[in-house]
Parts: sequence; structure tokens; C-alpha cells
Amino acid sequence: MKFTGKERKMYVLALALLVAAIALACTWTMWERPSSQTSQSAGTPTPAPSETPAPEETLLLVETPAPEESAAPAQSASEAEAGMVNTVVYYQDNYGYLVPVMCRVPAEDGIAKATLSRMVKSTANDMQAARLGLRTVLPENISIDLDIAGGLARIDLGEEALSLPDAAAESNMITAIVQALTEFPTVEKVEFLIDGQQMETLPHGTDVSGQFTRADLNPEMASADIALEDARPVTLYFPGEAGSVLVPVTRMVYSEPDIATAVVELCKGPSGASPLESVLPAGCGVIDVRVEDGVAKINFTGEFIRLAENSDGGRLALKALVLTCTQFEGIEGVEIYVDGEAYDPGADTLALPACANVAEDIVDHYLQTQSSLIFEFE
Repeated sequence: MKFTGKERKMYVLALALLVAAIALACTWTMWERPSSQTSQSAGTPTPAPSETPAPEETLLLVETPAPEESAAPAQSASEAEAGMVNTVVYYQDNYGYLVPVMCRVPAEDGIAKATLSRMVKSTANDMQAARLGLRTVLPENISIDLDIAGGLARIDLGEEALSLPDAAAESNMITAIVQALTEFPTVEKVEFLIDGQQMETLPHGTDVSGQFTRADLNPEMASADIALEDARPVTLYFPGEAGSVLVPVTRMVYSEPDIATAVVELCKGPSGASPLESVLPAGCGVIDVRVEDGVAKINFTGEFIRLAENSDGGRLALKALVLTCTQFEGIEGVEIYVDGEAYDPGADTLALPACANVAEDIVDHYLQTQSSLIFEFE
């Protein structure tokens, strides 16, 4: 290989630097060896394997994790759940039905206000609601001041409460707030202020005067030729349009509002104009309903067994049946019979749920449904 004069100089310089670095490393090694030996002999001798080091020495041997690892230590499942609490958030579906959903949130002072804050339209809240197939009910950027004392929740909403597009949106906002707050045992009544002022109505006519108590949710339209003073409400649960949430509906009935009436009305399905889905298979009827020692024993006709053909094996429908039955005082469980024979729908399918909807269950159901659709498509 031939070099020009300039290249030869650079090569010689690089070689000289390499030799100098090697010599420096050798010198440093020879210098450190006696120094470390002197330090070892001057200190406490290393204990024999049978000896137990003093606690101070043991601590000195513990390796300190890197800053990144210290900032995010691994947690067990129980530790990850620590500091979390359940709260019921009220959303709405695409048709305006209000839907209660139990969510796990970080425990904090003022959990009632934190619950309402999750119902406010925002990027994060809307994404969470969309995962459930639902929507938020409070307008964007609305301020919320809340004071609870003596069973009364006094809530002051910002002026954004005056900007809703119609009476339905106003009504859903007020009802959702009352329902969410009265889920807490410390709240019996709710009183509203708007931007610090008491008002009679919102711009589209929704009443916000006086004190509000928990009310019937999602009332069905009653026939105009029926006298409402003779009717009594029962709550029925029907699957929503996505088939992953249960929507509570209030239906006015003109017979005794007991468990037998509720089960018969559940068999009838949602009203004709409703987008909600039926709980029980077409043609399924009720032979009889008995209550023994707090257990409702319901005898269905043979069509009931087609419930197992649902995509989830009928679990959501059975949950709707249990919720519909256990709204009545004294009913603690449900047993099913088909044409007089005991019917076993599967483990835990008739257990009393803590809430009509649980956020984690809704997401799991959605993922399972999408997966089954993909496999069926393939």
C-alpha cells in the first residue's frame, strides 16, 4: 500500500497514539494492584463462608436498582388493586338511553365529584365511553362544584349547562347527575345551581328547581288512552344495540307490580319502537312464578332453551332476568325450570350482579364478540 506524504504523517500519528494508550493502561494496572491489596489488608477481613456478615455489611452488598427501575417497581396483583374503588358512572347510548356502568377508579377524597368528572365530555372520557359503546352526558369544559351535607348534595354547574342542544340532552344530564350521586349512601337528595344561581328551568324547559330524588330510569312512552294514575312502574332490563350492555327501562303496568308481572313483561320484550333487544327467545312464555324462601322459581316454556344459542351462551340475558327479579324486596336468588324440569344454565350465570354493567366485563364481551366474528368470517 502506498501513502502520500500527508497520509503517512497521519498514520504515524495514529500509531503513536495507540502505543501511548496501551502503555498508559499497563501502567495504571500495575499501579492499582498494590493499592487495592493494601486497602484489602487494612480493612475488615472477608468473613469465612460459615460466618454471618453484620447487617451493615449485608446492606452494603445490596445492589441499587437503576433510576428507571426504582420509579416503576413491579407490583403484585393485590398491590395493583390497592387504592382502587368501585363507582357507578352514568353514560348514554346512541339512542339516548341512560346506562349505569360500574368502573374502578383511584380512591381519592371527593370520589362523588370524581365520578361526575368522568361523565364530562373530553378526549379521555369519550375514549373510555367509546370502549363501552357509550357516550358521555355532561358538556365539555363544564365546571362542577359539589357540597354534600346531611344527605343533600348541592351541585353548582358552570354556564356550559345552558348550552345543550335540546331538552333530551338537558334531561339526561340532570337525571344522570341525580342517579350517580344517589348511588352514594350519603346522598338522598340533589339540589342544582347554575353558574352560582338558582334557576327554575334550563333553556329548553328542563326543570332544575327544588330538590331531586332518585327516579325511574328510561321511562317508556305510555299509551295516550291509558290513565297513568292507575299504573305502577316496574323496571325491566334489555340488552342495548351493541348487545354488550344492559339498559334499565321503566314500564308502566296496570296489574300488580310484582315479580310475576315483571317476568311476563320481560317476555314481551321491549316496546315496538325501541332499538333494544329482547331478552328471551321468540315464543318463550311463562308457565308460573313461585317464590320460596327468597328464591324466585320461574317455569318457562320449552322455547327458553334456545337462549343458549346466543353468542355469549345467554349469559347477558340471564343477567337481565336476575336483575329484573331481584328488584323486588325479599328476592335473593333465581331458579329456572323449563316445562317443569329444573334447568341448569351454567356456573354463576344466575348470580346476583353488583351492577347492571361492569366496565371490564363489557370490554371483554366486546373483544370476544369481535374475535368470534373474525373467525366466522375466515
